[in-house]
Amino acid sequence: MLVMKARIAGPSIVRPLWRREFSSSSSRRAINKIVPSAQEAIKDLKSSTMILVGGFGFSGVPSSLINAVRDRPELKDFTIVSNNAGMPGVGLGQLLETRQISKMIASFIGENKVFEKMYLEGDLALELTPQGTIAEKCAAGAAGVPAFYTPAAYGTIVQSGELPVRYNKDGTVTEKSKPKETREFNGKQYILEESYFADYAFVRVAKADKLGNCQFRKAQNNFNEAMAKNAKVTIVEADEIVEVGQLAPEEIHLQGIYVSKVIKSTEEKKIEKLTFAKDPNDLLQAGNGDATARRERIVKRAAKEFEDGMYVNLGIGMPLVAPAFLPEGIEVVLQSENGILGLGGYPRPGEEDPDLINPGKETVTLASGASVFGSHESFGMIRSGRIDLTMLGALQVSQYGDLANFMLPGKVKGIGGAMDLVANPSQTKVVVTMEHVDKKGNPKILEECSFPLTGPRCVWKIITDLAVFDVHPTEGLTLKEVAEGATVDEVKSKTAAPFKVAENLKTF
Repeated sequence: MLVMKARIAGPSIVRPLWRREFSSSSSRRAINKIVPSAQEAIKDLKSSTMILVGGFGFSGVPSSLINAVRDRPELKDFTIVSNNAGMPGVGLGQLLETRQISKMIASFIGENKVFEKMYLEGDLALELTPQGTIAEKCAAGAAGVPAFYTPAAYGTIVQSGELPVRYNKDGTVTEKSKPKETREFNGKQYILEESYFADYAFVRVAKADKLGNCQFRKAQNNFNEAMAKNAKVTIVEADEIVEVGQLAPEEIHLQGIYVSKVIKSTEEKKIEKLTFAKDPNDLLQAGNGDATARRERIVKRAAKEFEDGMYVNLGIGMPLVAPAFLPEGIEVVLQSENGILGLGGYPRPGEEDPDLINPGKETVTLASGASVFGSHESFGMIRSGRIDLTMLGALQVSQYGDLANFMLPGKVKGIGGAMDLVANPSQTKVVVTMEHVDKKGNPKILEECSFPLTGPRCVWKIITDLAVFDVHPTEGLTLKEVAEGATVDEVKSKTAAPFKVAENLKTF
């Protein structure tokens, strides 16, 4: 038998070629994605292209890059994908005013009157899209997935193709959205959504290095991560530039492979709605004394829906106030669709943080044990039924639980995240808080909703200033409670839908 002995190498061990070529710090100095200014970063930007623009409210908005586009009026005819379009004179609101945007793809108009006016008067095309669908269109496209099925918006005008995209000057509709393909999986209906494959992305981060590695701060991530990973050219605006190696590998939220250019931000962060901690009863103030009393009745009753250990998502308005009146011994974890699990209360003066806001764009804090993430991750939690309860406002609710809360004739606020939040009613309880009648005295609980639906047969409970109804998708309404001082006859006179009365009717 021939035996061969291995020769042990001496001190002059030869290192593998790949280690010699790629691991030295000197070779990395050749990679430098930092450019000196926003103007330099957009010098190759072309008109008539799609730009993804990160941010939620004013948090995470790439203001320096937006301002650089504003200062080049020859650049125009952009299709902009963003959750909203800033405010007049701020952020993307400037590009609306300079007429550099021809089409917005957004989930929310909010209080931006310029945005709403341009859309309704035919000066701007608008593709209203559920917030979670925007996030997933970015994330799926980033992963090379051309389309996906989602339950969000099934049974609405988004699915049927009746959503106005562009108006004529006389208020008639010149273009509508396209109908969506539908398909059933495991007994549930879904719609097909095509992913985005954008030309450019403008995003804002907390820290970035020369390799393009980036880190977000608190709730600054929102749409920024998914958008940054999607586009052909991604330009990052960083609050701070750091040296390579200063960001630990596990602290890098956006990898350099996705980033084309990096600039140092020159714009100070803004806060859209500076909100401080108040006495809980001060949060209930609304107009005159009667309005405050109605609001108080609704909010305090709504707070009783929270159960210990629940994960809860809250809509804008009264739902956001309800946790201030949590029953003794009840602990819930609040989730915010802009990427927070463990939302805290409002800050005290001096504690406000532009990167910590709630769905209403108000300044908030983080509760102990909180975590932060991107909007695509947030809506994954929501659509998959991880949220136990969502509480929303409404314009109308039907007897079988259809919800309408995003559009009035002649007025558009936007879809926001509501269509995603109500898309899984078998796993997430949907509670509506609203006044029983509108400002003109018209009932808001109807046999059928006359306004466009946010979701069909999704509401589980209705809480108004007069009554509490349980809602069943086939059996309809059951009156469970009446407000102190109210009667069943009064509830009947102000409800435009039939209902049963529970045998053990209670007073709240």
